[in-house]
Amino acid sequence: MKRKLGVITIGQSPRDDVVPEMVEFLGKGVEIVQAGALDGLTYEEILDFKPDKDDYVLVSRLRDGRSVKFAERYILPRLQDCIDKLEAAGVDVILFICTGEFPDTFTSSKPLLYPQRILHGVAPNLIYKGKLAVITPDADQIAQSHKKWSETGAQVVVVNASPYGEEDELNGAVEKLNKEENIDLIVMDCIGYTQNMKERVAKGTGKPVVLARTIVARVVGELLDL
Repeated sequence: MKRKLGVITIGQSPRDDVVPEMVEFLGKGVEIVQAGALDGLTYEEILDFKPDKDDYVLVSRLRDGRSVKFAERYILPRLQDCIDKLEAAGVDVILFICTGEFPDTFTSSKPLLYPQRILHGVAPNLIYKGKLAVITPDADQIAQSHKKWSETGAQVVVVNASPYGEEDELNGAVEKLNKEENIDLIVMDCIGYTQNMKERVAKGTGKPVVLARTIVARVVGELLDL
C-alpha cells in the first residue's frame, strides 16, 4: 500500500532544494504532498514578519530561492492551515521540515513529526555528555540554539552559517569550530543544509557530523516502512 507523507516547510513550497535528498531514505512507494507557511505571500509581505528582540527567530527559503528571517509567531496560524490542507489531501503522516521549536498548540488527526525532537533524541546520545558543536543559520539564532541544545546535558558551542548564503559563511563556521577544543560531534541544525555541506564540514574539521535532513528522513522512513 502506498503511503502518503505530508511535508510542511516554514517557507514556501515546494522545497525542491530539500525533499529530493530526503526521498531515498523514506522508502519505496512514498508519495509526498507539500505545503508552506509562506505560500501565497509576497516578499514584501513576508518582510513585515521581522523579529523583535524577544521573538523566536526562524530562517527559511522562498520559492524563488531567496532566504528570509522572520518571527515564529507570525506563521503559527498559517502552519495550522497547512496541517488542515494536508489532512484534506489524505496524508498518513505530517512532517515539519524545520528544526525549530514549535508550541504544542496544533491540532491534527494525523501524527505530527518535528525534526527538532528527533535530533534532540538522537544526537546528544551519540556522545553522552560530550561536547556538541551546533551550526545554525543566523547569528540571531545563536542564543536560542545554545539554550535549546544545553537542555540535553551536553557541553554546547554554537556558530552560524546560512545554508542559503555565500560559501564563505560555511568556511567561516568551520574555521571557528577548528579553534574549539575537544568537539565530539557537530550537528547541522537546519533542514536547509545539504549533504554536500555536511561533507565540507566533516572534511574541514575532521569531526563526525549529523545532518538534519538525512537523519530525520531515516527515522521517518522507519515509520513509513510497511
